Amino acid sequence: MAAPLAGIALVVAWKEVQAHGGGHATTQLVPSPVPITSAPVRIKDVPIFLDGLGTVQAFNSVEIKAQVTGLLIDLPAREGQEVNKGDVVARIDPASFKASLDAAVAQRSEDEAELQSAQLDLRRFQALAARSYAPVEQVDDQQATVSKEVASIAADEANIEKAQIDLGYCVIRAPFAGRVSLYQLDVGNLVQADSSTGIVSITQDQPIAAVLTLPEDELLQVQNARAKGPVAIEAYDSQGKALLARGTLLTPNNVIDTSTGTISLKAEFSNTDGHLWPGQFVNTRVQIDTLHKAVTIPSLSVQHGPDGLFVYLVKPDQTVAQTAIDVGYVDSGLSVVTKGLSDHGVVVLAGQSRLAPGMHVKVTNTPKQARLSAGQPAVADPS
Repeated sequence: MAAPLAGIALVVAWKEVQAHGGGHATTQLVPSPVPITSAPVRIKDVPIFLDGLGTVQAFNSVEIKAQVTGLLIDLPAREGQEVNKGDVVARIDPASFKASLDAAVAQRSEDEAELQSAQLDLRRFQALAARSYAPVEQVDDQQATVSKEVASIAADEANIEKAQIDLGYCVIRAPFAGRVSLYQLDVGNLVQADSSTGIVSITQDQPIAAVLTLPEDELLQVQNARAKGPVAIEAYDSQGKALLARGTLLTPNNVIDTSTGTISLKAEFSNTDGHLWPGQFVNTRVQIDTLHKAVTIPSLSVQHGPDGLFVYLVKPDQTVAQTAIDVGYVDSGLSVVTKGLSDHGVVVLAGQSRLAPGMHVKVTNTPKQARLSAGQPAVADPS
C-alpha cells in the first residue's frame, strides 16, 4: 500500500560544487528515524466473555409483619444491621396473650376435674345397674357426660396451643441472615395482624444474586459453557470500570423475551465484602471459554487498510514492515491475532500515521505506553 505523501520523511539531497582545481563534492543528508512506541507480540491465555446488563437482587427478601394485634414494644435490630437467622428483630407486648394462655390452662384444669367426677359417677352407676339398683338409661346418660368432658378437655388443649402460638408471635425472629431495612413502624405503635404495613424488611445479601440479560443468539454459547462446568461471571460498576465481585452463573430463564429478543440469566455472588447492593445496576461479563496460548497484541496497534487489517512490525534493523493480519477476538484493549503473526516480534503501538514500509524508526516508549505494551488490562481490579 502506498504511504500518504504527508508525514513521509523525504531524503533531501543537495550538491555543492567547488571550483578548486575543478573538483566536485556531493553531500547527502540521511533522514531522521520516525519516533514510535512499540509493544511485543505476546502468547497468553485469553478468557472469552459475553457482556450484559444486570440488576442486583437480594437472594431472599421478606417483609416482617405482625401475626397478632398488639403494642410494638421493642425493635432490638437496628436499622441497617446485619442479623443472623433466629435473631429477634421485633417484640409485641405479650401481656394479653399470656393472660389468654393462663385462662386456657385454667379452663383445662376445671374440665379435667369435672371429667374425674363424671368418671366416678359412671363407675357407681355401672355397679348399681349391674345389681339392678339403677336404670340402664342412667348409665348411658352418664357415659355421654364423660364423653362430653373428654371433648371439652380436647378443646382446652387446642385453645392452649393457640394461645401459646399467639404468645410466640409476640417475639418476631429473622427467618434468615440478612440486612434490616429502615423502620416502617416505630416502638409504641399498635400493630394489626391484618395490616398491609410491615414493621421492617430483611434482605439476604450474602450471598446475593444478579439478573442479567443477553441477546438470545448468545444463549447457545452459554449452554455449551454450562455443559463443561460452572460458568464464571464478573460484575462491574455502572461505568464498567471497577470490578465489584466475581461469582457463578446459576441458570438462564425458562423463556426468551420475544419483545426484546433477550434471555434473562441469574448469577450468584458471595458478596462477603458488601460491594453489591440490592437494586444496584451492574455491567456483567460471562466467561464462556478460554483461548489457550493465543497470539495477542494491543488493539491500538491494529490498523485498517483498503485490503483489511494490518500492523507495522519493527524489524531488527529498526525499520518497519507492513504485515496483514486477521483478528479473531477483541477485549479490554487486547486483540487476538489468528493469522499473520508468530509468537515473537514487536509491533508499532503509536506513530503509524508517519510510517511507510522500510522506514527507520526510533522507539520512545513512555511509562504509560510501556504498561500498555505489557498487555495490562484496561479495567483495573480493585480487589
